[in-house]
Amino acid sequence: MSAVDEHLATRRSAGLFDFSFMGLCEFHGKAGLQALQTRNLDALIPGQIAYTLLLKKDGAVDIDATVWCLDTERFWLFTGRRKRYGGHDASGAFAILALQGPASGRILARLVGKEAVLSLKYFHIFEKKELMIGRIGFSGELGYELLVPTAEGAALRKRLLEAGRNEGLRDCSWAAADSLRIEAGYVLFEREVDGRANPRELGLDRLVTHKKIDFETKKKLVGLEILDRPGRVDLPPAQVTSECFSPTLGRPLALGFVSPGVDQGSAVHFPDGRIARVASLPFYDPERARPRAAPL
Repeated sequence: MSAVDEHLATRRSAGLFDFSFMGLCEFHGKAGLQALQTRNLDALIPGQIAYTLLLKKDGAVDIDATVWCLDTERFWLFTGRRKRYGGHDASGAFAILALQGPASGRILARLVGKEAVLSLKYFHIFEKKELMIGRIGFSGELGYELLVPTAEGAALRKRLLEAGRNEGLRDCSWAAADSLRIEAGYVLFEREVDGRANPRELGLDRLVTHKKIDFETKKKLVGLEILDRPGRVDLPPAQVTSECFSPTLGRPLALGFVSPGVDQGSAVHFPDGRIARVASLPFYDPERARPRAAPL
């Protein structure tokens, strides 16, 4: 199956992704983690997940992450790369499978029951024995991340694929994950999060809730609809960070930075001479309603 087929399967039914490469650090107590990232942990209750940022000394974003609050004094910090940011490094201790798509709730219900799926709110956690489930994702669809000890990962994957066989569930690659998150307007480390952009420039300053920082705005992250037109160097420049041909929308799209004064709808030029139109994010599901949709 091609990455396009995997992408469309996720939009129409469900896709299964292996995210076991992610980094995990465990913290006991709030103090160390509070100083490390940008969210106010006092506002986080047990069973809740928060999207957060880790900043460099100059205020630029080093990486984005999620904090999972397991109880009042125990937290997990997940990042897209394995690096010890503090606490106990538990990277590799769990198999991490991402189940994404409109059918993901029905598939998951076959493993944990309808009541558990219906009760699990967006950005919250469910535990059943050694299975940990977070209702989050990167695709712009209803989705879940499932964690089990690494030795049990193959068995969990098999159970999920069997549960989703009649729903159209497909095993998916990173290429499909990348095009899905571009359509959904989500940033990626070493792309949009390159260690040089601050939260405001990334449109993520809402995530800085436990301290006040006055961020400069020298550029801004935007969506870019790539046009089939000859290049024009007199147009404002755009720095392209990610691009794909959108299987859902049927046209080439990109994420990138432009000057703060460049408005939505403006034409810009890429370094390679192509032209694009500035668009708002996300490209797909502008209201971000689908991740919060009823799971069953």
